[in-house]
Amino acid sequence: MIANYHTHSYHCRHASGKPEDYVVNAIRNGLEELGFSDHVPYPFSNGHRSGFRMDVEETGTYVNEILELREKYSGKIRIFIGYEAEYYPKEFEAMLSNIRCFTLDYLICGQHFTHNEYDGTYNSAVTDDPARVTQFVDQVTEAMSTGVYTYIAHPDMLCFTGDKSFYEEEVLRMCEASVKYDVPLEYNCLGMEGHRHYPSDRFWQIVSKTAAKAVIGSDAHAPDRAGDQQSANMAAANLARFGIVPLTKLELRDPR
Repeated sequence: MIANYHTHSYHCRHASGKPEDYVVNAIRNGLEELGFSDHVPYPFSNGHRSGFRMDVEETGTYVNEILELREKYSGKIRIFIGYEAEYYPKEFEAMLSNIRCFTLDYLICGQHFTHNEYDGTYNSAVTDDPARVTQFVDQVTEAMSTGVYTYIAHPDMLCFTGDKSFYEEEVLRMCEASVKYDVPLEYNCLGMEGHRHYPSDRFWQIVSKTAAKAVIGSDAHAPDRAGDQQSANMAAANLARFGIVPLTKLELRDPR
């Protein structure tokens, strides 16, 4: 691994360490590029406050802290400012309006909830309901169509236990959108290390039948996971079982 664009810090309220701790470890691990993607602040219209993301008022602090690191470590590593941002249709434009007021390099889409978080369903769960799969794929593909996302984080986080042929059709639909909009899909190291139900072999077997691109993301929630090479090598080996060679660096999509 020479680049990682899925990195969290204390700003998201459920990861440890300051951004500089991640930069130091990324350099130690040989990374050439490090992107910060703490959970995006969402100015929800109904006043909802999420417990796993920074507040809107903290946006400037987050950006300025990373800008200082970009200057301090210039010549040693390239540092990018981004967010992991769900696609919540009713609130999407307000979210973009806020973060576009500051320096911004990229977004990744980690669709943790369908609909708009406060009226939706958490997606990292086991379900046999086909409607939930369809809603998840609908929302992810619509996110791709906006043109603001560089890649889709943990696209296989929803664990479906129902009809296998239906699941394959829906995953293929996501892959078709991935190819159409040139938005890669992430093989998630945090899920792999934690033995979660994602990354899913079934999902990636379906991906392997398509031209969809893959990228490995550390999803680092602790400084020592920033570009951990052992984990990245294991992820690459897992993808190789399906004949998939992941991208090593990405052209970041400007979401402004």
